[in-house]
Amino acid sequence: MDRRRFLALSLAGGAALTGCSSTSAPQSAPPPTTRSTTPATTVPTTSAPPTFPAPDLVKVPIPPGRLTGLPGEGSLLAWTVDDGDDSSVVRAYTEFGRDTGTRLTFFLNGSKPAWTENADLLRPLVADGRIQLGNHTWSHVDLTSLNRTGVQDELQRNHDFVLDTYGVDMRPYYRPPFGYRDAATDAAAAEIGYTCPVLWYGSLSDSGLLTPDQVVGFADEWFLPQHIVIGHLNFTPVTTVFPQLRQIIDARGLTTVTLDDVFLRPTG
Repeated sequence: MDRRRFLALSLAGGAALTGCSSTSAPQSAPPPTTRSTTPATTVPTTSAPPTFPAPDLVKVPIPPGRLTGLPGEGSLLAWTVDDGDDSSVVRAYTEFGRDTGTRLTFFLNGSKPAWTENADLLRPLVADGRIQLGNHTWSHVDLTSLNRTGVQDELQRNHDFVLDTYGVDMRPYYRPPFGYRDAATDAAAAEIGYTCPVLWYGSLSDSGLLTPDQVVGFADEWFLPQHIVIGHLNFTPVTTVFPQLRQIIDARGLTTVTLDDVFLRPTG
């Protein structure tokens, strides 16, 4: 069995292991012929943030069951980021997406203040599709520890918060905290429209505190074509190596995508 298939099977069977825990020369102008005696005035200028077009892709239906990677052959990377324990990290990731065109999917817990504190900064990027929001439950609880009503309350409360704060419907995508899910949790989630549990195929492993070099090492291992990679919005080291992470993406000819860039949302 080749290494890639071994890793894929290992991740599909133990997805929670690296998930949530408890980045010609210009010519000079000719000199004036006369000297002006009129005082110079300074005209304030503002620069609009750069704009980046969405990738031109033919969208495909969402496959049944859990989602761990992107379909087919290609050069796409779904960089997904969870939680939101540290408001400064949420801000830094958002600014990184805004300034570089890196497309991201945030699986958020609405109970964390970061999502209210950064709403004004994040809202325009959510509106234009550069950053997609996905449901990670309200309070980051193990869904398998809850009954049907408890699962639905966690997802619905988070759904309502995002709809009120950002004006978007996150269905059908949700990420179960820790990757913990089973047939009962999937059925409960599906009853309220969350039909697609999103796991991952590779992790930055930064749900706990790592060094910047460790984060870069995990990105080098897992930023690969058609992967869904998980990171976290909890600790600052990742924000110090965004240029290195972006360099890996560019050197490998990868295109970052959100889930909505790739998949057709169900209608009706």
